Amino acid sequence: MMRLLLAIIVSASIDSTTLMIGDQTDMHLQVTHEANERVEWPVYGESLQKDIEIVDKTIVDTTTLPDGRVQLNQYLTLTSFKDSLFAIQPIAFVSGEDTFWSDPMALNVVQPFEVDTTNAITDIKAIEKAPIWWWGIFRWVLLAFGILAAGVGIFFLVRWILGKRKPAEEPVNPELLRPADEVALEKLDAIKETKIWRDGKVKEYQTELTDVIREYISRRFDIQSTEKTSDETLRALKPILVSPQPSAVSIQNGSELYTKLKKMLQLADLVKFAKWSTTPDENESALSTAYEFVKTTTPPQPSPQGREEETPQA
Repeated sequence: MMRLLLAIIVSASIDSTTLMIGDQTDMHLQVTHEANERVEWPVYGESLQKDIEIVDKTIVDTTTLPDGRVQLNQYLTLTSFKDSLFAIQPIAFVSGEDTFWSDPMALNVVQPFEVDTTNAITDIKAIEKAPIWWWGIFRWVLLAFGILAAGVGIFFLVRWILGKRKPAEEPVNPELLRPADEVALEKLDAIKETKIWRDGKVKEYQTELTDVIREYISRRFDIQSTEKTSDETLRALKPILVSPQPSAVSIQNGSELYTKLKKMLQLADLVKFAKWSTTPDENESALSTAYEFVKTTTPPQPSPQGREEETPQA
């Protein structure tokens, strides 16, 4: 239904004028006006009028027509829960000092069945207690015990298999059964005999020399020198060589020995990491320092005479 007043056209229509209680239908509001006109749109809350509720509504959509005019559209979703024939009043649209009205409409809401209001409100059926499903409970308990038994069986099976596969004992390094100084001096003798630095293998020479000293330090002083840098090794040795504790074994000329060892390790680091070139004298001096360090720090061995004196007399 449409009404033309001046340059503004307003219309309001309902998709279905008859519906069952609780059903929904859409109302379409539309206004067409010139581009220079301004129309105030009606604002609705939760109801269109008494007993007609607005379930949902779209935003006001604006469209420009080919002839330059503007068309506004909005949809309201309506419902009602009262059995009645409703007269929907004309809807007002305001533009300036003029008001434009849509045509009145009707909405017929129908009750699909008769309701006897004389009867009291009762439940459709009495409340019943659900029977206990004993077989289902027993099945779940049986499944839980089965899983538990399987887990215990797997545990003992794995334990038995691992027990059958005892790891082979690792062979003990023969060098660890011999005194640290004896092993170190033997390796230093081998280095002295070959003197590979004369063939230009200075890096290999310095590496072998410092490896022997690091292994000796690790065994003699319980300092993991093979896993430490030269600075870390020297820091760990300094309290032992330079300023030993009263309870420590006294090392003769410990401060001087520490200085020589420091010079030897630093020279080796320069050769290995900075491609430093050494002189024959420096190579010989490094070997001499290694010998001196091992011999000086070797713990004194008790003499046979001393051991006999310590043996108690029968």
